[in-house]
Amino acid sequence: MIDQSTLLTYLAVLLGFVFIPGPAVLLTLARATSSGTRVGLATGMGIAVGDLLHTAMTALGLSAIILASAVAFSFVKYLGAAYLVYLGLRAILDRSHLAVATAPPLVTSSQAFRQAVIAEVLNPKSALFFLAFLPQFVRPENGSVALQLTVLGGLFVLMGLFSTVVVAVSAGGVGRILRRNPAILRWQGKVVGTIYCALGVRLALQDR
Repeated sequence: MIDQSTLLTYLAVLLGFVFIPGPAVLLTLARATSSGTRVGLATGMGIAVGDLLHTAMTALGLSAIILASAVAFSFVKYLGAAYLVYLGLRAILDRSHLAVATAPPLVTSSQAFRQAVIAEVLNPKSALFFLAFLPQFVRPENGSVALQLTVLGGLFVLMGLFSTVVVAVSAGGVGRILRRNPAILRWQGKVVGTIYCALGVRLALQDR
């Protein structure tokens, strides 16, 4: 099992990492601001599920196959980038801001959850993180490597979920205020869509 000093070091590094404004935080922030706290929480849950799948793939060695294959890496990278750009363009072109402020959210919780899972699974940068970062804290002399990777990945998922919940709750309250302002509401979809498109471009330019 993982020794205490290694575990504490990992948690200290991870605490700072999960609150850095990366794709997961930005996606949650955009969803919560535009569609409310519940949708933001659903987005965070979807990202957590995606990271759980990455943890499983890392423990099973499947992510190593993608990393070793330039073709597989590029396919997953561009597919994920295209999906984020698609979501961004949908948000930019959406006309539902013309409806009354009491209309249903732009995106439902179930939609946000599914989209977040897909976006995170198709993000090869996440696979690279699990392959490059987690093994630094694995000690073969402490037992099963697969079990250690699973524990480390699980802790990452929990702390990442905690950070997205904080973001969703905070941004959701701000979003309720913003949605009462028609001028801000008109530009909200464009801002959210731009964030998605920027994340997609960033992912497409991600090196191996």
